[in-house]
Amino acid sequence: MTEVAGTPCRPALTLGRVRLGAGGPLAGVRVADGRVTHVVPDRGAAEPAGPVAGEQVLDLDGRVLLPGLWDAHVHLAEWASARRRLDLSGTASAREVADRVRAHGRTAPGAGTVLFGYGFRDGLWPDAPDRRLLDAALPDRPAALVSADLHAVWLNSACLALVGRGDHPTGLIREAEGHEVLSALPEVPAGTLDDWIADACRAAAARGVTGLIDFQYGDTVGAWERRSAQAPPAVRVSAAVYPSHLDAALARGLRTGSGIGASGGLVRVGPLKLFTDGSLNTRTALCRDPYPGLENTDDAHGIEQTAPDELVRLMRRAAAHGIEPAVHAIGDRANTVALDAFEAVRCRGRIEHAQLLSPEDLPRFAELGVTAGVQPRHATDDRDVADRYWAGRTSRAFAYADLLAAGARLEFGSDAPVSPLDPWLAVASAVTRTDDGRPAWHPEQRLPVREALAAAARGRRLIRVGDPADLVVVDVDPLTAGPDTLRALPVHATMTAGRWTHGPY
Repeated sequence: MTEVAGTPCRPALTLGRVRLGAGGPLAGVRVADGRVTHVVPDRGAAEPAGPVAGEQVLDLDGRVLLPGLWDAHVHLAEWASARRRLDLSGTASAREVADRVRAHGRTAPGAGTVLFGYGFRDGLWPDAPDRRLLDAALPDRPAALVSADLHAVWLNSACLALVGRGDHPTGLIREAEGHEVLSALPEVPAGTLDDWIADACRAAAARGVTGLIDFQYGDTVGAWERRSAQAPPAVRVSAAVYPSHLDAALARGLRTGSGIGASGGLVRVGPLKLFTDGSLNTRTALCRDPYPGLENTDDAHGIEQTAPDELVRLMRRAAAHGIEPAVHAIGDRANTVALDAFEAVRCRGRIEHAQLLSPEDLPRFAELGVTAGVQPRHATDDRDVADRYWAGRTSRAFAYADLLAAGARLEFGSDAPVSPLDPWLAVASAVTRTDDGRPAWHPEQRLPVREALAAAARGRRLIRVGDPADLVVVDVDPLTAGPDTLRALPVHATMTAGRWTHGPY
């Protein structure tokens, strides 16, 4: 046996009578050694392409074959953990959260252990998160509640004492300090977390995902070296590097795209993750205009997480050694700072989120070759908070159609657990700009289905000979699916590197 592009050879397989892409013709597609070797339109299973003696032929009965989908922004350990935490999404007030914590504490006792919750959004609440509310609901057990945007954590007094912050006035801790608090809490054993992550990857494959970029905070590369030594994941993984681990990565000669561990090329080094600002829901995204109600305060315009000179320094150092930067930027001022840094360094890379943009910055993505890593579900989830805090500017918020018209490359993600790891939710949100029955929010920013599918597949529009055999078979043509069907599009089977990772085969 030999290897092709890091993928172990596997027996050849012909997929017969498939529709070649959304709205495409019937075709036969042959896969061998982890790659597409033949694409023959109009033959189907009756005349499979190439030598077929002893090969398997699957008749897919006219189902649609698409390029495999990617989630280009995931916090995988957080997502795997959130699937097992108290769900606080949809809560409309701090008091409602406290009531949910009280009820959960009664039904799921765990004296001495931390009760973790996830998913609250306090941007539009009538009351403020406060430690005393949680103390009344759960006085004797530590509670740590993570906001939906991952930019804040709300702790009760027992948990504040546990992390050495017993004198904190409210228990609501934002941004970098919040990450420090979470890292000080007891960790799930590595083996347990790895099992949770493997399960989350299989669930992603069941929705047609063949790859993802893991922006989990910490030593993500080291964690994936450990996991890949145990078993190959169900999806390709690009593991981000954080500044605290940059020196170690450079000392090892790692580059974006370098293979990690014993994964056969499935796990690779990703980009360097950097931050310019915070988030919209916490009112810490860095904006040109002040937030209503915060005028004349120190953080009226949001926060600057990394000074421009330091951003350029880190980007230049990483890029000189082959590690591409991925810069978190949400507010319009933050996106200008990030684009200015790319212009100074002249390297390839990404801007993550790109939520609020100045009109003059739209063409700079294409001019500088910077990918816009966007999360369409955020546009529908955050429309109300954007209307309040970005009033008068929302025509340039989540401006996917404008970015596309300006020549930018879009890649879709979920930011899971901020929104669920399901690419069809992103596609549907980009196409409809609504997810709750209300009229489309800024319908001028809707994308055609074909463009949304390409952004969900890292730009792959067609299935070509020589491509990695990262494929998804769906039961309904996305071009003819209504909004509800598109969100829950039935996935028949998923293949990554020529290996079935979901389906009946």
